[in-house]
Order: sequence, then C-alpha cells, then structure tokens
Amino acid sequence: MTASEARRPTTIEGVRTALAGFRSADGDAHAARFRPRPTDVIVATYPKCGSTWMQQILHGLRTGGLMDFDEITEAVPWIEMAYDLGHDLEADQVAEPRAFKSHWRRDDVPEGCRYICILRDPKDVMVSFYRFFEGWFFEPGSISLDTLIREFILQGTRSGRYWDHILAAWEYRDRPDTLLLAYEDMKAAPRRAVARVADFLELDARPATIDVATEQSSIEFMKRHESQFDDHLIRAARDAACGLPPDGDATKVREGQVGGHKAAMSADLAQALDQVWRDDIESRLGFADYQALREALAGD
Repeated sequence: MTASEARRPTTIEGVRTALAGFRSADGDAHAARFRPRPTDVIVATYPKCGSTWMQQILHGLRTGGLMDFDEITEAVPWIEMAYDLGHDLEADQVAEPRAFKSHWRRDDVPEGCRYICILRDPKDVMVSFYRFFEGWFFEPGSISLDTLIREFILQGTRSGRYWDHILAAWEYRDRPDTLLLAYEDMKAAPRRAVARVADFLELDARPATIDVATEQSSIEFMKRHESQFDDHLIRAARDAACGLPPDGDATKVREGQVGGHKAAMSADLAQALDQVWRDDIESRLGFADYQALREALAGD
C-alpha cells in the first residue's frame, strides 16, 4: 500500500489492526534485552499521564535548559520504540543521568536504576487518550469517546490497562528508587514538582536551574515549541507500517486540564468508569475514588 492509498481507520477493529504494526517484533525483542545503568532514570508511566512533561523536566534539569533536539524522544528515548527509531539504548546521552521513557508497568520495567511514575485521574486519561488518537489512529469523528473507551481502552491498549498501572505503581511508592507523583499535584505546584525531581535524582537544585526547568516544561513553553513534542519522528518511522497516511496530527501538548473530562464525558460513561475503579482499585487498595488515592499519596 502506498502512502496515497493509506486510509485512517474508522472502526475499533481498524485501530487494532493499525496498532499491530506500531512496533516491530525486532523492536520488542531489543527493548526486552535492555538493562539500565544504576545512574539511569526511567519515566515509567501510562500514556497520557504526563510522560512527555516529565521527559522535558528531566532534560531541562540535567542540561540547564538545552533545547537543541529535534523531538523529545530523541533526547529522552522511548525504550519500547528505540530500535524502530534507530536510537541506541546503550549510548551515552548529552548529559547525566541518562533518561528514558517507558509505558511498561512499574513491575515490568527492567530493574537496576531509578524510576518516576505519574498517576492521573483515569477519566482525564481516557479523554486525553481519545484526543491523541483522533486524527492519527482513526479518522476524526468516526469513533466516539464512549466507543473508544468501552471497546478499546477498557480492554487494554498496547500499554495494558491503566488500572493495572495504578496498582503496580502504588506497590512501589515507598521504594527509595521510585518517585510516585500525582499529575494534579504537579499542575497545582509545578515548581515544587520540578524541585522534588531534582532532589530525588540529586541534580542541580539551584533556584536558577529549577526556574529554567519549570518554565521550559510549562504548557505555554511547550506549545510554542510544539514540533519538538509532536511524535513526528515516530510517525515518520512507523505510520507506513501501520497503514496510516502520513499527515496525522499527534501533538502531545494540548491543555493538560485537570477535570477536563467533565465537559466531554457522558454521565453513563463516567458511572461506568466509577464502577471499574470500585472493581479494580477500591477492592484492592481501599480508596473510594481517585481523589482519595491522591490524598493518601500526598500524605505519605
């Protein structure tokens, strides 16, 4: 199929078919063999929970604000996609610590370094996931939010089920090698979040460095440099293998809203997600809702 013949999916089955080509078998095998150095840091976070934001924070802290990269995945490689993008996971990086991103669960990511996990309100994650896929993995308007969540995300994406990520990350929250953050707390106090990351990694915590990393990881700054956070390297490398046309829109910098799902999600869908929370999280951890979990994390 030529690029001109490629068509964006309009059904969930079509989305799954396209995603089957997203990573190659050789790429998966290469990622599985990766073993980090003790000084490395891995952002082990489910999609749409702040991975790109944290990649930018890390890069700003370790370089003092260098922006001389084509796209953030070039500066902070995605472990699972590195082979297919031609990125060498064994190579030194522009500064220490070496930093990586992964969408593996915390209990699946290779051990031996330090880890940052971010949790976010599941309903906001669902809406952000939908907006990210619309116009890239399916034709705009062809699949509803309700359909994508019920028939795809709830069943498990290539990154698994988000609720399993929550359970896994929670088990590691007291480990000295793991920093667990809430997306909403990062939004409420971004400079404090950046300072916590610097302290966790024993990086330069001078006010000027914290200021630069905070400013350059703001929504406003990242929107002004949108092409450095839009996955164009991944699209160029994998759209053809997925059978997708080359003109997709995959920006990862939108609004980053807290509670944005309220304007986008039906009451029936919100109630269905509340039931998933009760079945998967409350039954195991005892938290009645995400806010209760967030408050417990803040109190640790």
